[in-house]
Amino acid sequence: MSLLLYADPQKQGECDEADMSVLIRFTWRASCFQAVSGPPCLQHYSTGYKISTTRQLRCKHVQSHSASIHFLGRQAVPHWAQQVRSRSFSAVELTEASDLTASRADDVLAPGLYLVGTPIGNLEDLSVRALKILQNATVTLAEDTRHSRKLLNHYGIKSHLYSFHQHNEHSKQNKVLEQLSQGASVAVISDAGMPLISDPGSGLVAAAAAAGYPVVPIAGPSAFLLALVASGLSSTKFTFVGFLSDKPKHRQQELQDLADLAHTLVFYVPPHDLLDVLWDAAQVLGAERRCVVARELTKVHEQLVRCTLSQAVSIYTQTPAKGEVTLVVDGATHVADEVTAEEVKVQVAALMSSGQSTSSAAKIASKQLGVPRRQAYAAALGIQRDKE
Repeated sequence: MSLLLYADPQKQGECDEADMSVLIRFTWRASCFQAVSGPPCLQHYSTGYKISTTRQLRCKHVQSHSASIHFLGRQAVPHWAQQVRSRSFSAVELTEASDLTASRADDVLAPGLYLVGTPIGNLEDLSVRALKILQNATVTLAEDTRHSRKLLNHYGIKSHLYSFHQHNEHSKQNKVLEQLSQGASVAVISDAGMPLISDPGSGLVAAAAAAGYPVVPIAGPSAFLLALVASGLSSTKFTFVGFLSDKPKHRQQELQDLADLAHTLVFYVPPHDLLDVLWDAAQVLGAERRCVVARELTKVHEQLVRCTLSQAVSIYTQTPAKGEVTLVVDGATHVADEVTAEEVKVQVAALMSSGQSTSSAAKIASKQLGVPRRQAYAAALGIQRDKE
């Protein structure tokens, strides 16, 4: 059995806080107590001061008990204990040792690769489980150590932090596997959100799994899921695309491959590329497609703009976006079978006037309107002849 004891300041009167709390490991019905840690870091509670440790205790019973403290097996009693060794303490939490939530005594993690989700903006979004993993991992791999150190410092975590990003992941993979073979617990985090989502690490996970090491996902925030559920668009079926190519022709082709999908599309977009992505999306997917531009999620300046793609182009032409952006676009709606020749001509003309070539305009229009490509191409040739 273990007892977590604290001194009640209302009973003890004036006393230094560091002398008022001590963690006692205790064998039930034994005649003495043995101090196993101190001086403690204190947290204030309404009924007194309780020791803060990385060991998580799950309270099974609450029982009143008083006893004197005796320090055993010490050559010299530490100075902070000299004044408390004869004081009475109240036992407020009684727990079976088997109720420790860590997989090892003293919260030593089992060997394995831990994929830890971290906040995407609001530091309070770090889960209790993620905090525990980061506190107790042998090493932590981070995409940007300077960025991640801010998070660890916020929670007072002194971790062995090493860089792991797209430029060194292959060279460091063998070293990480070697650490796992020696029984290390390795935490992997990204700059924000779940690691491996549009971030490096998939090769390491595959290698660790192939070698038989445990791979443990630790749930956390993800910007694309938050944007999706807050968008108001359908979340029953969706495709997470991630980042599109930064090359215009490749990006347009990627969008064309997605144009006929009837479910919601979710993209990550760098703020400096947002206007170009919106323009291409409006041309390829359709200017009247509904979309949501989610910016700075969970942060102070969080913003969700709900509009059509053409309206989004207008908005961000006037006011360039800042901060992290997630773009959610509605799925394709099936156009009625009967589309008039005039409608095809108007659509093709609009695409050609925006800079699309004859063949590209025909290809895009055929997908948007659901008409045969040859019909759209004939309209494009007609427009071209009229110009000449």
